Amino acid sequence: MSYNVSNLLYLITIVTFVLALRFLSNPAHARRGNQIGAAGMVLAIVVTWVKVGSTSWWAIAIAMVIGGGFGAVAARRVRMTAMPQMVALFNGVGGGAAALIALAELHRILPDPGAPKIDISLGIVLSALIGAISFAGSMIAFAKLQELIGGRPITYAGQQFVNGALFVAALGCAIALVAGVQEEWLLWITIAASLAFGVLFVLPIGGADMPVVISLLNAFTGLAVALGGFELQNNVLIVAGMLVGASGTLLTLMMARAMNRSVANVLFGAFGQVSETAAAVAGGDGGAVRSATAEDVAVMLAYAHKVVFVPGYGLAVAQAQHDVRQLADLLESKGVEVSYAIHPVAGRMPGHMNVLLAEANVPYPQLKEMDEANPEFSRTDVALVVGANDVVNPDARNNQGSPIYGMPILNVDDAQTVVVLKRSMNPGFAGIENPLFYNPKTVMLFGDAKASITSLVADVKNL
Repeated sequence: MSYNVSNLLYLITIVTFVLALRFLSNPAHARRGNQIGAAGMVLAIVVTWVKVGSTSWWAIAIAMVIGGGFGAVAARRVRMTAMPQMVALFNGVGGGAAALIALAELHRILPDPGAPKIDISLGIVLSALIGAISFAGSMIAFAKLQELIGGRPITYAGQQFVNGALFVAALGCAIALVAGVQEEWLLWITIAASLAFGVLFVLPIGGADMPVVISLLNAFTGLAVALGGFELQNNVLIVAGMLVGASGTLLTLMMARAMNRSVANVLFGAFGQVSETAAAVAGGDGGAVRSATAEDVAVMLAYAHKVVFVPGYGLAVAQAQHDVRQLADLLESKGVEVSYAIHPVAGRMPGHMNVLLAEANVPYPQLKEMDEANPEFSRTDVALVVGANDVVNPDARNNQGSPIYGMPILNVDDAQTVVVLKRSMNPGFAGIENPLFYNPKTVMLFGDAKASITSLVADVKNL
């Protein structure tokens, strides 16, 4: 394949990636965007396969069968509750691949006389450093989300000093390579120190902040891939990596803003490591908890004028999104106005609740983001909270001693009645008590969310 033809086809691939990102910005067109992006990636792989000639096509084919087979099976079998873990895992694999490419490229060019050009050597060391951090950090994020390790921040004395020493060691070896020291072991040390830094960088971050961490590590992977494009002189990698890096960075900033916290506070604040005094302040004096039966709640819902569903991670755990949609359709058939209030950081990854409800074919116009949903609660008869906790905690507004004070929340306590579906009174992922559960307007419907909603559907039908 000629140089001009391959570049033209690569340009088409770049256009498909841009279009895919554009379509992914709207839930109504997200599936089409995914299809366009996938088609562009297939084209890029085919062009690359033809360009490398007969020397490596079989290796590419074997890698495609292994990687493609694993990805297809994993994507089809993964449950929605495990989707954040899969995103973290796949993102980490991308960062690790970028680091390995950097190592392979340095190994290829070192036997040649003379130091590599500074742009190539700079791309190699930065790709290795950032990619290794992204890989290791994503694996820790995966382990936290999978509950292989505790979700609470893991800190120790001298943590900042150790992290700083590791980063300086990685950076020092990288600088030596760029300066012209032709020793491959320097890049090995850079990668090893970066891997250790990535682990220690994410360990002190609480599980409740994982959505922000995942989007940040996604940006890291995009940047590492773009730098790999400079190493290999491949425009597709450069553009695709920068698209991922830029979108991941913007998403990180938006997620942090949604929690009214800086990115630095998310990364270095050890949020979730709550002292006993702070926990007592956050929890307040408690009070009486009112529980209700499914029959009681069904009456509230059936005779309401407006009902707002507030989904959280518990909805994903129970796999109850289809049941919620069935209940919503049933209420609408009785003349009830139904909508869904979506908090930006509900769940375990960016857009988790949107993806969950889209799987159940919930109409997109019914999904209301926080700024649009909050003014509606004052005229809402029943706010049905399904598995959400921290994103509806009124201490974020009212209690300056709470660890989440200042975080924008869904103002469900403005509704006339709040119904909370929970398994127990255990606190949420951030480990903070929620005074909403003791509010006189709140009733608790205890049990598995799927079983509770199934009971509600049956009882509403009988009214």
